Amino acid sequence: MPFTNLYFDLDDTLYQPASGLWDAIRDRMNIYMQKFIDLPIDEISAIRKGYFETYGTTLRGLQANFAVDADDYLAFVHDLPLEQYIQLDPSLRIILQSLPQRRWVFTNADFNHARRVMDIIGIGDCFDGIIDIRAVNFVCKPDKLAYQRALSFTQNNDPTRCVIFDDSPRNLTPAHEMGFYTVLVGKNGLEPAADKAIVCLHDLKEHFPELWHAADRG
Repeated sequence: MPFTNLYFDLDDTLYQPASGLWDAIRDRMNIYMQKFIDLPIDEISAIRKGYFETYGTTLRGLQANFAVDADDYLAFVHDLPLEQYIQLDPSLRIILQSLPQRRWVFTNADFNHARRVMDIIGIGDCFDGIIDIRAVNFVCKPDKLAYQRALSFTQNNDPTRCVIFDDSPRNLTPAHEMGFYTVLVGKNGLEPAADKAIVCLHDLKEHFPELWHAADRG
């Protein structure tokens, strides 16, 4: 049965982790947390990691423990000169545009950050839409409800005909359990929750040609 929908994570998936952008975002998260927690940055970093493990995102952890305004938080942590970290990627654009399936960005970040990243890379028009943290009502990966809401957002009720690309094995685990075909991006070895692993999306046609072949047969 051919795949009909492809869901791509944003940060460290649509661009290389070596860019340092996600590290810079994490640093902004730590700084933001100092508004509420009067501790040194290294101790705040440990608390943030605990929030991430417990709640899925730092924002969810802050919302559970403090009166945090989500819009203020998201604007602050993503207020970075993105051009210093990522750049135009014409080859990725060609690959994405050649895919016959519907394509979505599915991210725990917000729409504005996703749009900025996509526009800099040059892939803003390669997707049918962006499923951001607001689109799933602030439920985030790896909560299964986030995936269910993503399916609803794309008017799709059959995860077995969907592929999800993510750099986090933790985010792939619930998707795999729900029946998605899961692709781990940025790793050489397979994880239990990954049906396939690729180093980067530029290798997609070499390592996942069936995405195109199924369409050719159809």
